[in-house]
Amino acid sequence: MVLLIAVTIGGGLVAWARYQPSPPLEISLPQEEESQGDILIGGAVNNPGYYPFSDSDSITSLIQAAGGTTESADPAGLQLYIPETGATGEEDRSQKVNINRAEAWLLDALPQIGPARAQAIIDYRQENGPFRSIDEITNVEGIGPATYEQIKDLITVADQ
Repeated sequence: MVLLIAVTIGGGLVAWARYQPSPPLEISLPQEEESQGDILIGGAVNNPGYYPFSDSDSITSLIQAAGGTTESADPAGLQLYIPETGATGEEDRSQKVNINRAEAWLLDALPQIGPARAQAIIDYRQENGPFRSIDEITNVEGIGPATYEQIKDLITVADQ
């Protein structure tokens, strides 16, 4: 009996001496990416509008966020414009929404416009003819100076 206890204790000591604990399991969750801003995605996509983006987003992921492309989309004609801070005038080559020709879905994608105001813009130009300048959009019911300030750099009355 004493021999059995000695062998058990001796075996336990040998096993304990050889035991090497594995390193602790570390679980790290990726930190949420901070949004870098919003991007206007328009043209031949299923759900045009403003979408948040971050540095890790790809063009493909942004297009998928907008519901993918329509059947009439021309991927070879994709354009990407990134303005410099404070760019105005001739340096600003971004595509703008022509308020004389845009359909309701594209007008709806502008900040503070929505389906009702988009339709009001279309109704106004049908009743009064084409806009002669972008500030004339303030004559549309529901579009005042505050809304105009938010969209003035995104709209035009001339083809680009």
